[in-house]
Amino acid sequence: MDSGRESRWEKDAMTVEIMFALVTAGFLAALVFGAFLVPALAVGTAEPVGKGLVVAGGVLAGVAGVWRVVRVLRRFDTNRRQGR
Repeated sequence: MDSGRESRWEKDAMTVEIMFALVTAGFLAALVFGAFLVPALAVGTAEPVGKGLVVAGGVLAGVAGVWRVVRVLRRFDTNRRQGR
């Protein structure tokens, strides 16, 4: 027996979960950025307010994406440790 080593099934499950986290993080980041981009385009991206909205949207999109990846992978690890 190889206690302490992950089985092939566990490695595959981890890979799937990482890909799920990255894909959903990308969608969430795009959604958040789009929510800031639409008003910025209405105001005009050359205006200071428009530039501020684009920068704020980019920063918040990045934060939301990282938050999503961390949340999904922590939930996966918790479930794995509990044997679910």
